[in-house]
Amino acid sequence: MPDIVEVVQEIAEEMRQRPDRGEVATYIPELAGVDPNQFGLAVIDTEGHVAAAGDCDVPFSIQSVSKVFTLTLALGKVGDRLWSRVGREPSGSAFNSIVQLEYEHGIPRNPFINAGAIAVTDVILSGHKPREALGEILRFMRFLADDPAIAIDEAVAASEQRTGFRNAALANYMKSYGVLENPVDYTLGVYFHHCALAMSCRQLAMAGRFLAQRGKHPVTGLSVVQPERARRINAVMLTCGHYDGSGEFAYRVGLPGKSGVGGGILAIAPGKASIAVWSPGLDASGNSHLGRIALEALTRRMGWSIFGA
Repeated sequence: MPDIVEVVQEIAEEMRQRPDRGEVATYIPELAGVDPNQFGLAVIDTEGHVAAAGDCDVPFSIQSVSKVFTLTLALGKVGDRLWSRVGREPSGSAFNSIVQLEYEHGIPRNPFINAGAIAVTDVILSGHKPREALGEILRFMRFLADDPAIAIDEAVAASEQRTGFRNAALANYMKSYGVLENPVDYTLGVYFHHCALAMSCRQLAMAGRFLAQRGKHPVTGLSVVQPERARRINAVMLTCGHYDGSGEFAYRVGLPGKSGVGGGILAIAPGKASIAVWSPGLDASGNSHLGRIALEALTRRMGWSIFGA
């Protein structure tokens, strides 16, 4: 098998030299000023070995990658009852589409589009004050990544709150159907803040390890989720993790993955590794342009596609 350290360094150098870098997200003002020339990649295998290159230790706004972890928390809280409030099907629509939500009577298509993640956040919030719910999410991320330094970028959260009119429309629409239980402002506040988590590729790859290891926390050996639930979270990541670019990602990369408009992608090679890549420039679907290209190169060279080498 190729040496993973060499492969990661080669890919990072190839990405550094590419002129096609996509476009940074501009609809969140705090993200508009991020340097598109940055690129980081970190791979952590099931033995705990780390291969990392580029800007792998630079914190970035993980945005929708946080939805993997809020889904995990919500399933831990209410189990499969969650699926009565949010579906599991690919959307085929933009991540902030309201048309689909109207057509399907306020039930979001999956937990990774904005409406679905807002509904999931509402489940975590129930029975808590917003600050308590946010504290639970932050503690969970620090536990998974084994890093107490992980924090929320308050400037990004405030920027999203000032400009999040489409998300407010989605939340109010779901509230009208009884999908949300809590005050819309509370649910949105928690949602904007967990999307504003700042993490590096290394930290994000650390946090995703349980999904590569049948639900176990690799440091403590404790079960984060049962193996079946880890498998199912990975399945939803594969089919829905890249919005209306999910099919293309599965076709080219062949791994469960979740993207964010901050340019990060968390990808899971089950039984092999947790992978985080970051390149701020996005493609037309709102997914990291070079991030996807780098992951395609990685899975091809390592033979890690879940569909066979």
